[in-house]
Amino acid sequence: MHTLAGLTQNDPLVTSPVPVPTAVRRPGPAVAAVVAVAVLAALCTAGLAGCTPPASGGQHNPGGRHGPGGRSPAAVASNGISQAAGRPPPPGRAGNAFHLLPARGRGHLAPGSDPHALPGDVLIADEGNNRLLLVDPRGRIRWKFPRRGDMPHGHVFGPPDDAFIAPGGHAIIATQEMHDTVSVINIATRHITRRYGHPGVPGSAHGYFSHPDDAMLLPGGDLLVADIMNCRILLISPGRWHVRRQFGRTSSCRHHPPARFGSPNGVFPLDDGHFLVTEINGDWVDEMSLRGHVYWSRHPPGVGYPSDANEVGRGRYLVADYSDPGQVVIFGRSGRALWRFRPGGKRALNHPSLALPLPNGNILVNDDYNDRVIVIDRRTKRIIWQYGHRGVPGRAAGYLDNPDGVDLSPPDSLLITHAAGWGARDHSGRRTGTGRIQPRPQPPA
Repeated sequence: MHTLAGLTQNDPLVTSPVPVPTAVRRPGPAVAAVVAVAVLAALCTAGLAGCTPPASGGQHNPGGRHGPGGRSPAAVASNGISQAAGRPPPPGRAGNAFHLLPARGRGHLAPGSDPHALPGDVLIADEGNNRLLLVDPRGRIRWKFPRRGDMPHGHVFGPPDDAFIAPGGHAIIATQEMHDTVSVINIATRHITRRYGHPGVPGSAHGYFSHPDDAMLLPGGDLLVADIMNCRILLISPGRWHVRRQFGRTSSCRHHPPARFGSPNGVFPLDDGHFLVTEINGDWVDEMSLRGHVYWSRHPPGVGYPSDANEVGRGRYLVADYSDPGQVVIFGRSGRALWRFRPGGKRALNHPSLALPLPNGNILVNDDYNDRVIVIDRRTKRIIWQYGHRGVPGRAAGYLDNPDGVDLSPPDSLLITHAAGWGARDHSGRRTGTGRIQPRPQPPA
């Protein structure tokens, strides 16, 4: 009997791996289908001093493009980058269970990238390459998961769609949408300690997902996940498939929260302990509590395919438009647009799926089909940092293949900043700690 980080194959949350189907690189335009697969992260090998990492291969999300990893990268000039002053980069940061090796060697950023655009390292779900990368502001890879030997014999790590660092900083929650699983990875031991769902087998019965997206661990250990094709949101107790709460019905995929949701692709925390739900069908964003109270619902203005809406500041929300050309929009609770980034031509975004605010007010974006992760200066509306070659997928250092999720390293990671800000809360959203909300200072939109 094989084990998976202490779990036996008899564990109801763990099943024998199913081979991931070979993907086709760019199928036709996506319909209102569904998005996302979340990812896994980790650490570089002990001999990674120069950080020129190897990589693997993989694919993308439902209704979107799939990437066959494997084309050898060609050397191309990056576009869409504004020139920045050549200042020395900020020092790399270690945090919690991540044990950073000394950063040596040149970085692999697009020309004109300013390392000061980022406060620290970026965790990237490099879906088409079946890996998680931690990249520092200079563009050097500091960690990679999985390395050879990280997965037990006979087990597969499905292509990661999203990956977030847990509130305690000890684990990574990786969603593998196309693999129908969510994995919790212990960063220090590099083991998958818990896997939810059945790899490669979608379903709505007990223990199954159908295209889960953006799974997150709450401060109390519960798993919160949007189950896209099942049109539901689940709150699952730590360690077992015990559903504490379910919002939405698998038999009804339409907007009527909290009883029904139209293909939800994200449930992101707000500073006040509420959550922001993004619905693909009908283009909706809703604020609700985990008790099921809905505070408001709005159409993000001018957005065709909303993806992973989250909070910029009190009453201000950020959403990616998973379209071609794509865009990033900040809007208010009234539904009015406050800021929009939608460049055309060679600078255009192509199916961006997640945009996150940085502490300095700028915006970190994974531009999926353009095979890059970028930072946008909100004031100038210019791309000031880029890792990856625009429209050129690859596996070598400096290349990505359909990156589908990002998070910042501690202490700036999404769940750590929100856990510190709102204090510990139980699954209903009631405060159990004494943390005060500390919204980030924001520049004018």
